[in-house]
Amino acid sequence: MSKDAKAAEKRIDQFISGPGGRADDWRDLVEAAKVWARGGDRAKYDAALADLSVIEEFHGYPGLQLMAALREAATAGDAAESLGLATRITQALMTRSFRQHAGDWDPKDDGSGNAPELVSSTFGSHAARRPYFETLVVTGVSSDKWPALAAEWRKLRRPVDSFVYEPVIVGTLEDAFCATMLNPNIAAVVINEGFGLRSRHDAPVLRTMTATAGVNDESDGSALRLAHIIKRVRPELDLYLMSNRDVEEMAGNPEANVFRRIFYSIEELLELHLSILEGIQDRFDTPFFDNLKKYAERPIGTFHALPIARGKSVFRSDWIRDMGEFYGLNLFLAESSATTGGLDSLLEPTGTIKKAQDKAARALGADRVFFVTNGTSTSNKMAVQALLGPGDIAIVDRNCHKSHHYGMVLAGAQPIYVEAFPMTEYSMYGAVPLQTIKQALLNARADGRLDRVKMLDLTNCTFDGHIYNTRRVMEECLAIKPDLIFLWDEAWFGFARFSPFLRRRTAMGAANEIETWMHDPKSVAAYEKQQADLGKTPSDEVLLKTRLIPDPRQIRLRVYQTNSTHKSMSAIRQGSMLSVKDVEFHTVEQQFKEALFTHASTSPNQQLIASLDVSRRQMELEGYGLVANAIEIAFAIRKAVNSNPLISKYFRILGADAMVPAQYRQSGFTDYLAAGTNWANIVKSLDDDEFCLDPTRMTLVCGTAGYDGTQFKGILANEYNIQINKTSRNSVLFQSNINNTRSDVAHLVRVLAEIAGEVDRGLVQGGANAKKTFDARVKSLMTDVPDLPNFSHFHDSFRGDAGTKTNEGDIRSGFYSAYDAAGCEYIRLGDPEIDRRLKAGPDLVSASFVIPYPPGFPIMVPGQVITQETIDFMRKLDVKEIHGYDAKEGLKLVRAEALAKIGRPKPGAAPKLKAAS
Repeated sequence: MSKDAKAAEKRIDQFISGPGGRADDWRDLVEAAKVWARGGDRAKYDAALADLSVIEEFHGYPGLQLMAALREAATAGDAAESLGLATRITQALMTRSFRQHAGDWDPKDDGSGNAPELVSSTFGSHAARRPYFETLVVTGVSSDKWPALAAEWRKLRRPVDSFVYEPVIVGTLEDAFCATMLNPNIAAVVINEGFGLRSRHDAPVLRTMTATAGVNDESDGSALRLAHIIKRVRPELDLYLMSNRDVEEMAGNPEANVFRRIFYSIEELLELHLSILEGIQDRFDTPFFDNLKKYAERPIGTFHALPIARGKSVFRSDWIRDMGEFYGLNLFLAESSATTGGLDSLLEPTGTIKKAQDKAARALGADRVFFVTNGTSTSNKMAVQALLGPGDIAIVDRNCHKSHHYGMVLAGAQPIYVEAFPMTEYSMYGAVPLQTIKQALLNARADGRLDRVKMLDLTNCTFDGHIYNTRRVMEECLAIKPDLIFLWDEAWFGFARFSPFLRRRTAMGAANEIETWMHDPKSVAAYEKQQADLGKTPSDEVLLKTRLIPDPRQIRLRVYQTNSTHKSMSAIRQGSMLSVKDVEFHTVEQQFKEALFTHASTSPNQQLIASLDVSRRQMELEGYGLVANAIEIAFAIRKAVNSNPLISKYFRILGADAMVPAQYRQSGFTDYLAAGTNWANIVKSLDDDEFCLDPTRMTLVCGTAGYDGTQFKGILANEYNIQINKTSRNSVLFQSNINNTRSDVAHLVRVLAEIAGEVDRGLVQGGANAKKTFDARVKSLMTDVPDLPNFSHFHDSFRGDAGTKTNEGDIRSGFYSAYDAAGCEYIRLGDPEIDRRLKAGPDLVSASFVIPYPPGFPIMVPGQVITQETIDFMRKLDVKEIHGYDAKEGLKLVRAEALAKIGRPKPGAAPKLKAAS
């Protein structure tokens, strides 16, 4: 293979080495040009330019003319011209000035900013800044005619256009796929018939990925096939078909719904141009935010209970005027408690909020979306309350967020707690194995209570980054119970919708794939074949070992997904969305309204609702590139920490092989940065493995440097102005997001290097005693770790009519038992009475949730029998924050006499409690 081919192979396969990797390549080109201009070897420059030439085929800027000018300068041996032009292009890319300034597109620009005919004078003439995007044009026209074709597209630009775009022209299906994956600026795709199949670049990984889409030879490379491939990887893009065949027949084909519009190819381009702009405008429109801005511009007299509206009480005050100066006038002009004038009601939306929610549903792949303004804690409680009633059973991850547990209390539902795999060394849990979930369903079936199991409630991804194989979980559970409801808490995972790699692991992404599979005739055949193989009465053991296929004719697909929009998108704190894909939603719609009325404020914050609207706009128009950058940032941090000799001496970021046990990585995948890893085997891992690791979540072990998680978090915040959220006994969690930059990476790496240097110097200068003390500290943090306690069981008084194989309990009765002050007692954690009762009884029964931070999961829930392992864990904890536990008073327990009075209520019955004295 030639040197150029190897370079092409290396670059074209890097589907997520996005903006940062491309910027590095341009900086490398400039540095190579400097060496050449100083009389050095030009070979590195030629090699760097050859690498770039492949990637830049898929971008609008620098474009065909500027890249041709670069190659001409190199061919002419003009080092100075090469350096000057490469520098100009690199600066335009870094500052993104090319989006507004026509001069950046001219190889001979004299600095005057005059636009050449090539790009049209309308490019930079607008007084207001016009958003820029790029349109991919797939054509069968020979490449020598592409410059003329691009010029025709540019002539369509008009001063009245709200947006400006540049065409990116390719001639094959594979190049169209590469452009879609590599170029985050692409916002629309025009597909002409007659294009080729294979890229002229040698890219084995690309071949592997396109083969999975069923593209193997020229006959597979139809316009409709390409459209479906693009729509699967980037569903937010508008697709347009230019056909010279029977367009009426194509338009009537249901599979052609992927196209926004179909054109007859000989018609003029202006209608297509206007359609492209209209499609972008549709995504750009933010119904609620747009009306809120208009509202703020109107002269309005407010005679309602909101003195802060219009800001008069603030700006006319000598005492709180500083708040107005800090936040600005618009914040107060946009405040209102009215639901008219385009502002709409969050509780009963019929106008702009309804339209905004519909757009969010489109963006997230859902049937409907609810905006929630008091966090995903409320979204979770709303879903649980709406979908479960007293006596219903739900299978729940014991380590899920406390809002789910409180939701069970509110609903009167009975949780069957299932345990995640433990990561004892790091004092954290992973996720719940599928076999554990299936066993719970099979146990309920054996006990004759499967009809009462209504919901599976799981966290995806977990705080520490464990991602479920959502499709497999739902399919295998539906094979046992076809109408099971799924609630996926994806508080931390909202961004994943906009990554073609991670989308398949989201609730809505998997639900859409299952829905498509259900309508494929092959699905019934696959189900019936498995049934024949299993026989009429397969044992539970066989069912647990088999990857079950559900009956597509029996499935009632009911999937709910909650996202903390503020955690991964540009929404104000507490902004949340609840996504629904439920064929039975009409049966629970009124219950959902009641749950909304129960939990949502009648005075929601207008700015918060607007931020949800705007965050949807941003993610639909640039989310793909932003998420790619967040992943790239995480990779940069992982590589910098684990490869730095000093930092890695005391710190390391755990890879997938450390975070996910081997038995759950069936593909053999080890880590994103492992030698030989490429996107083909990453995709295989995402398709096949039971659990994957979110690349943006980085667990950094700090116990090996002698710091516990809480201590290290404090050092980062107080001494270096670095904020993090989650800690464990010996680790901290770093999370990259769409807000991070390469500068953030540099700052973090410098800080870690400084801290590692201080530890190193302390050990060298402190002598043997310092080393002995350090080793003891590390041993305490890394080796002498407490075992993680599992959920034990509910006390018989809270078991109702529970079966023999299931461990559900009436958590509501347990919760309200704490309201009977006389029926409760307190025992301090260190009191010998606890040890005596653990051995001789009576049972220690918790009257409350007890949730230590970290690790952040409830080690006790109301009505649970407390075991020795739970007490041992609590006694070893060295954290200051334990919700539900007061060290001065001790554990709050239900007295034995009170337990006897509670008895065994029927499912759904209110607990019979003694009145509080």
